[in-house]
Amino acid sequence: MASAVDRFQELKAFDDTKSGVKGLVDAGISTVPAIFHHPPGSLALDNTHDHHSGIPVIDLAGAWTPSRRAELVSEVKSAAETVGFFQAVNHGVPEAAMSQMLAAVRSFNEEPVEAKRVYYTRDNGRRVRYQTNFDLFQSPAANWRDTLYFEMEPNGPTAEEIPPACRGVVTDYARSVRTLGGTVLELLSEALGLHRGYLEHATEGLEGLNIAAHYYPACPEPRLTMGTTRHSDPSFFTVLLQDGVGGLQVIVEGEKLQPVWVDVSVVAGALIVNIGDFLQLISNDRFKSVEHRVVSKSVGPRVSVACFFQSHGAAVYSPIIPEGDPSPQLYRSTTVEEMLQHFREKGLDGSSTLQHFRI
Repeated sequence: MASAVDRFQELKAFDDTKSGVKGLVDAGISTVPAIFHHPPGSLALDNTHDHHSGIPVIDLAGAWTPSRRAELVSEVKSAAETVGFFQAVNHGVPEAAMSQMLAAVRSFNEEPVEAKRVYYTRDNGRRVRYQTNFDLFQSPAANWRDTLYFEMEPNGPTAEEIPPACRGVVTDYARSVRTLGGTVLELLSEALGLHRGYLEHATEGLEGLNIAAHYYPACPEPRLTMGTTRHSDPSFFTVLLQDGVGGLQVIVEGEKLQPVWVDVSVVAGALIVNIGDFLQLISNDRFKSVEHRVVSKSVGPRVSVACFFQSHGAAVYSPIIPEGDPSPQLYRSTTVEEMLQHFREKGLDGSSTLQHFRI
C-alpha cells in the first residue's frame, strides 16, 4: 500500500508542475523517473523486426476512375483484413498543410512553460486540452510524451480556445483530413461488399473528429520507457501524420505465425490510415484493429498528429453480418460513448478494448 501511495504522490507532484515531459527534459534530467519505468516484458524490444513491407503503401490517385476504383478497393480490403494499416499517398491533403501542422505542434510544445500552463487540464469538458498521458493516474506506467487535444467536430473550439501557435493551422488541417476521411469511409464500405455510402449513412457521416497532437521529447534512457503503450484505437479509423523521426510499430504475424513488432517506415508525403475498434466490431472481425505502439528514442523530438474519426450520440452499433453468412455474431451491441468510457477508465494498460464487448 505504501508503494501505491508513494507512486500516486509522485504522479501528482509531476502533474502539478503542468510542464509535462518536456519540462523534465528542460530541467536537464539524465535519468528517467520511476513513474515512467515500464516492466521489461511490456517493452519486448528484442522481437522487433525492421520489416517495412508489412505495411502497404496505397496510391489514392484515380480513386474515382472506374478502372482504378476496383483495384483500390481490393488493396484497401487486403490491408484492412490483414495488418489493419496502410500508408496513403496522393491523398489530397496539401503537403503545406501537413508541414504547417507539425511545425505548429512543435512550436507550441517548445514555448515557455508559463505560456502552456493555461491549457494544461484534465477536464474532458474542455475542447482543447494540453496534458501528459490522459491515463496518467490509471496506467501501470506513464508514457514519455505530451499531448495537445482538439475536439474539432461536431462542435469545435473557438479561435480563442486554440493556442496561438496552432490557431488557423489546426482548423485548415482538420478540414483537409475530413475530406480524405470521406474517401476512406467510402472505400471501406465497398471493401465490406456494401454500397459506397453505406458506412457514411450507418455512422451518420462520422460527425465526430478528435485530434491528438503528440510531442515525444528525446529520452535519456529509452529502454526503460515507452512513447505510447501498445493499444488499438477506439475509433472507426484513424489518420496519422508523423514526422521523420519514426518510432511507430505495429504487431504483425511473423514467421511461424508468431506476432512480431515491425517498424512503420516514414514515407515522404504519406498519411497512415489504421482501422479502429469500431470497424472491427461492426465488420464482425473481417477488418482488424491492430495493436500498435510508439517506442522511445534518444533522438527527437518526435511529433505526430492523430485524427480520430468517430461518431457521437447514442446510436447503437452491432456487427454487420451479410445475408447467408453463417458466421456467429462476435460482439454485443454498443454505443461510441460506452466504448470511449471503457477505454478512458482502463487507460493504456496493454489490453484490448474490444475484449470487453466480445460475446
